[in-house]
Amino acid sequence: MISFDLKCGHGHVFEVWFRSSADYEAQQAASQIACPTCGSPEIEKAVMAPAVSAKSNQRSAMPATQMAHAAVDDATRAEMHALIEALAQAQAKALEGSQWVGEQFADRVRAMHYGEADHAAVHGTASLSDAQAMIEEGLPVAPLIVPVVPPDRLN
Repeated sequence: MISFDLKCGHGHVFEVWFRSSADYEAQQAASQIACPTCGSPEIEKAVMAPAVSAKSNQRSAMPATQMAHAAVDDATRAEMHALIEALAQAQAKALEGSQWVGEQFADRVRAMHYGEADHAAVHGTASLSDAQAMIEEGLPVAPLIVPVVPPDRLN
């Protein structure tokens, strides 16, 4: 499952869960997504704050169906947007020269870590269970803060 913050043409931001990025793309292409506030079918991905996990013994009691929000003034909102944009640019720079390996990410990282393949900078997708297992194995991986569009989906 993957969560996206979406924004309608009227500026309403809302969270939606999809089975995968491909599922979101398919529903978006079929105009199956509409704003729950105003019903507008003009939907695009909104800038999202990174999801930083808490220690397992320090998780909040907030239900998974809720999302934390903060009321901020325009200056603070602009500053937050600028910070997220800076993170996106830093991530893009870090990924320069990195090869997209898609769903083969976990296999490729393990092969490199255990000396079965040459080391290279790679990025791709992994299930939550694969990501947790790689971290537990001590593999040098980190989540991407800003979603990445696979090269085969770029125009």
